[in-house]
Amino acid sequence: MSFKFQINKDVKFTRNEKFLNIAEKYKPKLVFQMHSAQRCIEIAKEDTEVRTVGQNLPISDLSARVMGKNDYLILDFGNHFVGHFSVGITRHGSFMDAPLTLKLQFAERPEELAYEAKNYNGWLSSSWIPEEVIHIDQLPTRLEMPRRYSFRYVKITVLDTSPKWQISLNAPTIISESAVDESKLPELKIADHELQKIGTISIKTLAECMQSVFEDGPKRDQRLWLGDLQLQALANYCTFHQNSLIKRCLYLFAGVTTSDGKLSANIFTNNQVNADDTFLFDYSVFFVSCLKDYLENSDDKQTAIDLYQTAKRQIDLASEYVDGDGKLTLPSEWPVFVDWGDDSDKSTAAQAIYIKTLQDFMSLNALLGFETTENYVQLLNALVSYSVNDLYSQKDGLFTSNGELNIYSQIWMALAKVLPKDKNIELMNAAYKKFFPIQNVATPYMYHFIVEALLQNEMREEGVQLIKDYWGKMVSMGADTFWEAFKPDEPNYSPYGSPLVNSYCHAWACTPIYLIKKYNL
Repeated sequence: MSFKFQINKDVKFTRNEKFLNIAEKYKPKLVFQMHSAQRCIEIAKEDTEVRTVGQNLPISDLSARVMGKNDYLILDFGNHFVGHFSVGITRHGSFMDAPLTLKLQFAERPEELAYEAKNYNGWLSSSWIPEEVIHIDQLPTRLEMPRRYSFRYVKITVLDTSPKWQISLNAPTIISESAVDESKLPELKIADHELQKIGTISIKTLAECMQSVFEDGPKRDQRLWLGDLQLQALANYCTFHQNSLIKRCLYLFAGVTTSDGKLSANIFTNNQVNADDTFLFDYSVFFVSCLKDYLENSDDKQTAIDLYQTAKRQIDLASEYVDGDGKLTLPSEWPVFVDWGDDSDKSTAAQAIYIKTLQDFMSLNALLGFETTENYVQLLNALVSYSVNDLYSQKDGLFTSNGELNIYSQIWMALAKVLPKDKNIELMNAAYKKFFPIQNVATPYMYHFIVEALLQNEMREEGVQLIKDYWGKMVSMGADTFWEAFKPDEPNYSPYGSPLVNSYCHAWACTPIYLIKKYNL
């Protein structure tokens, strides 16, 4: 595993109230819509596959189904939504001589309902598992869940009533919420039917993650992560054009930095805004790229000027870990993420990411009319020189990472364009021969960068096919929205030890629509 909890008790944060007030000004007004359950289903588990096995009760007849102890039903809302669930409950029989106890399980995928929470032994908190046990003293009533959930399916189990009475359910609904009107999602017209479907689900994924901030996932963690934000913003520019939400998120990050100006990997926005004491190198420096992209797509110079020093500070902090030869060596308290994936060495990928964000910093300067001083030019030259002279293997035509060849190094060096155009194309062809079909890459996040590197280097057919093989595989498995983690050859993969806490609607998975539109696919 390439990630572990960071606990940095000694880190001190500063608050820029001006920036936080600006962020609050651009907090969106959420759009609320009511949706009714569409049907009841049963699920069946065969080996490792869980599937629905049809409708066992029309939703219009739901109130006629009388339920007692240990009875259950599974509601299907027909699509993925984020919001608050409610259901009517009626008593049948004698008066209540005991409370009603219900268990409610919310699921984005039917597979989640095949796991028992009591058997969970993953390393994330079990409190993320979306289930509730509710005691109800008086019937009839309408049960309105106070917590927001991200789901398509709801399993309702009667844990107990009394031998004297039973219950029935009626009118199950969800009040969905999003920063965009999901009844007016952008329409796509793509000749390729498979890409059309993938693009449509990409838009749905983005919309579900657009809340009061760009959340990483509405099921979990419900937070603003910088790596996710960078990709969500790119998808937003070619779909919803809700740039004010990007602006809000940028100001939020700049409003809560460490005392030395470093950006946290993510921030909490419920109640008071607070930065997490988790720091990822690539996420910090991606603030530069995100700000540059925002300026290119909005012409909002004032925001870029306001946040320029925050962006510059990430470049300057990283430069402290570059030696005289141009080698970046990160400290343990500022690791690079890149992907969940395997235990591959990621130092060369980090080197390339720094080169790419330094290039973006220079582009930001140009857009603002600022001069890039010579020290940054020399820094970039040193980083590139070390990469070409010390990390590039002439024999393999690939970049090494502490003596190791892995796909991360090739993709990020290709995106950083450290080699001339013709050599970059050769690099991607060599990477394709060496690392395809892809193994051990665990997230749509990294797959996005792989596809983009292919498309930028005259491998259009291979890039399109990878979109179809990866995101298209999720579609074939019934995805309503795209998932946080997915290995096509390991459908039940979880970076956390159990699919129960996987997010099946996740921000960094929304980018096929951006790739389709930017590269005219």
